[in-house]
Amino acid sequence: TTLTATFQDRQPECQAWTGTLLLGTCLLYCARSSMPICTVSMSQDFGWNKKEAGIVLSSFFWGYCLTQVVGGHLGDRIGGEKVILLSASAWGSITAVTPLLAQLSSAHLAFMTFSRILMGLLQGVYFPALTSLLSQKVRDSERAFTYSTVGAGSQFGTLLTGAVGSLLLEWYGWQSVFYFSGGLTLLWVWYVYRYLLSGKDLVLALGVLAQGLPVSRHSRVPWRRLFRKPAVWAAVISQLSAACSFFVLISWLPTFFKETFPDAKGWIFNVVPWLVAIPASLFSGFLSDHLINQGYRAITVRKLMQGMGLGLSSVFALCLGHTSSFCESVVFASASIGLQTFNHSGISVNIQDLAPSCAGFLFARLGLSWAGVVGVCLGGYLIETTGSWTCLFNLVAIISNLGLCTFLVFGQAQRVDLSSTHEDL
Repeated sequence: TTLTATFQDRQPECQAWTGTLLLGTCLLYCARSSMPICTVSMSQDFGWNKKEAGIVLSSFFWGYCLTQVVGGHLGDRIGGEKVILLSASAWGSITAVTPLLAQLSSAHLAFMTFSRILMGLLQGVYFPALTSLLSQKVRDSERAFTYSTVGAGSQFGTLLTGAVGSLLLEWYGWQSVFYFSGGLTLLWVWYVYRYLLSGKDLVLALGVLAQGLPVSRHSRVPWRRLFRKPAVWAAVISQLSAACSFFVLISWLPTFFKETFPDAKGWIFNVVPWLVAIPASLFSGFLSDHLINQGYRAITVRKLMQGMGLGLSSVFALCLGHTSSFCESVVFASASIGLQTFNHSGISVNIQDLAPSCAGFLFARLGLSWAGVVGVCLGGYLIETTGSWTCLFNLVAIISNLGLCTFLVFGQAQRVDLSSTHEDL
């Protein structure tokens, strides 16, 4: 069955799709976080230094940035669920064959960088398509909880790779981590195709893709008008800050713990932060929708969520750079990652507040992947140059608070995409 009406009008379908998208997001991050988990082992096998490891880790975002706009555009036009399924079949396949790519040549750095760029290209469409799907199908009063529930899949996926991946890494080598995450993704694709989408719908979607996507006059979006609004720029800067902070932490934390505490068990520091993040994400969505239903203004609630997601989380990130205790480091990392999930109920939903008619395309145009390219590369450069991890966590705090201050001053929640005059793209 396709999503032709609002989710909440059909509760069984709503629950099935919410669970399926939660699992899809989980597998997206399961595949994405395979490389950070394996970086130390791969660096030893291939002789990479921190700068070279930073290139491999950040190269995912080089590809990711190129398909963000495509994902939002396709999601708004042919349906986000179809875009998600087609891309997942491709990224699952690439993940599963990544170890084979490493054996094709002695140029391991080039081949692994290429595979990560390709992964980024394929995963770049996911969140813009998801944003488009939820903005069109979920009511305002339930949007934060639904988005947070689906978004919790990012923590589930990182947790799954951290737990199972750490054991596979120890027992069978880094190659097994990629086989595991890629195989699970392909199983999910089969399930969605078999039980939730009809083959006819996918054939029609592929036909549209093959012919190109003409943009009808009535569906064009007033981008010039949108980007004259301070609230839109506040959303852009805050979302970039949140994305950069998260990408830096998810990319470098496994290496930080492995090098700083070499005798610690990988499953502890790769699992505990995400065990905290899952209930934190769900709680933030519940709290946000509850406060709005109690009569609080949407923008007040969004700013409160951002205060937690960017402000308080950065305090714990700073603490990571000033402790030599393993237990304290796990607590600080867990608190920082857990609080960052409040961004799902803040700035991530604020994009849907501002422009629900084109939320997927607007989300894509924020260019969040560039934050990953710059943040992860810069982080690797700072660590290699200074020999200290403190500078990495200082970078996270500075970026987070820049975004928070901008959103607190200029953020709004009123729609800005309604206009009698629509301009060309």
